[in-house]
Amino acid sequence: MSDQYPPQNPYGQQPAPTGPGGEPPLWAPYYGISFGGAISRFFKKYATFSGRASRSEFWWWYLANVIVAFVLSIIAVIGVVTSDIQVDSSTGQTTGSFGGLYWIAVVISILWGLAVLVPSLALGWRRLHDANLSGALWIIAIFVNIVGLVFGLLPSNPAGARFDQPEGAR
Repeated sequence: MSDQYPPQNPYGQQPAPTGPGGEPPLWAPYYGISFGGAISRFFKKYATFSGRASRSEFWWWYLANVIVAFVLSIIAVIGVVTSDIQVDSSTGQTTGSFGGLYWIAVVISILWGLAVLVPSLALGWRRLHDANLSGALWIIAIFVNIVGLVFGLLPSNPAGARFDQPEGAR
């Protein structure tokens, strides 16, 4: 490749200012973030609705959340299968109860959902900022899940930098 052409950013954005370790500061989107980095950044920005989030930040978290939900669902199914529930074939009446493993999975699922509710809303809000849209549109995604998936697919828009809030401005 010739030196006359500067290297291109594959994410279509200007590189964000770098902080410690060469990573962008928390107020800036992190394009091309790794899976572990996205999870860490998700929890560091727990209730931060300002700024932007890159598609990779959004989708890596989405994948992690799906994996956790899948594992908890498998545990719950194992709990149901190993329980002592009986159905009388003539009356259709159910007797017995779910096993302890089922209830553990249910409680952990509820706690997980509550723990990631606010940061998931904040991440979706910031993702819309990166596409140069109002984060308030994320409220639609709460009620219509497919809309949230579409919002997550929107490309980054450099005009979304208007939502950035540099550290000195806080």
